[in-house]
Amino acid sequence: MRILRRAPVHLVLWLICAVWLAPVVGLFVSSLRPASDVAASGWWTVFRHPAFTPANYRDVLTAQGLGAGFFNSMVIAAPATAIPLLIAAYAAYAFAWMAFPGRGALFALMVMLLVVPLQTTLVPVLRLFTAAGLTGTFPALWLAHTGYGLPLAVFLLRNFIGGLPPDVLDSAAIDGAGAAQTFFRVVLPLSLPAVASLAIFQFLWVWNDLLVALSYLGGRPSVAPLTVTIAGLVSSLGSGWHLLTAAAFVSMVLPLAVFFTLQRYFVRGLVAGAVKD
Repeated sequence: MRILRRAPVHLVLWLICAVWLAPVVGLFVSSLRPASDVAASGWWTVFRHPAFTPANYRDVLTAQGLGAGFFNSMVIAAPATAIPLLIAAYAAYAFAWMAFPGRGALFALMVMLLVVPLQTTLVPVLRLFTAAGLTGTFPALWLAHTGYGLPLAVFLLRNFIGGLPPDVLDSAAIDGAGAAQTFFRVVLPLSLPAVASLAIFQFLWVWNDLLVALSYLGGRPSVAPLTVTIAGLVSSLGSGWHLLTAAAFVSMVLPLAVFFTLQRYFVRGLVAGAVKD
C-alpha cells in the first residue's frame, strides 16, 4: 500500500527528470553522431540506426582549438575561485568575531555592492587594467572575478561563520592561538560546507563567463577561454552541429565533475548560510 500511495509522486518525479535530462541526452548523442546523420535526422533516430564516431571530439579538441580553450579556462577558473574564497572567508571571520571601529558600516557597504550592476564597472576597470598593463593577461581576470565575487561570498560566509559555537573560539584563544591560527585550524575547517557551496557557485560563474573574459582579455586565441572559443566556433562553423554539440559537451564536463564532487556540502552549506543572521 505504501508503494502504491507513493507511485504518483515517483511517476511525476521521473517525468520531470526525463524532461530535464532530454536536452542533455540529445546533446551528447548528437555530439557522437557522424556529420551526415546529424544533418539528415534528429538524435532520437539513433535508437533505430545507431552510428557513433569520436571524430567530432577529436576535431574540436585539435583542429578547432578547443583543447587550448579548455586549458585556458582551467588556468582562469582555479585561481579566480580560490582567491576570492580565501579572502572572503577571512573577511567574514573578521566581520563576525573581531571588534574594530566601523565594522558595521563596512559590512553594510559590502552588502550594498551586491546591487551594483557588473556592466557599469567594465569601462572603469578596463581603464585601470590598461594603465597597469594587465589587459589581455590572466591576472586581469583573476582580479576582476575576485572583486565581482567578494560581496556575495563575504555576505554568505559571515552569516555561517557568525553562527559557529563561541566556546570553540574561546577554547582556541585560551590555548594561545592567534587570529590566523584560529582561522586556519578552527574556523576554516568548520566552515567547509559553506565554502564548498560558494566554490561551486564561483567556479560555475567563472567557467561560464563570456562578458568579463571578452572585455578584459579580448579575442586572442592564446588566452581565450572555452566560452570565447565556442562563441567563435558558432560564428565560423554555422550549421556544423556535430562539432558545436561536441564543443558544448566538452564545456560541461568539468563543471559537472566539480558539482558532483562537492554536492554533499551544497545544500547543507547553502541553507546554513541563508537562515542565520
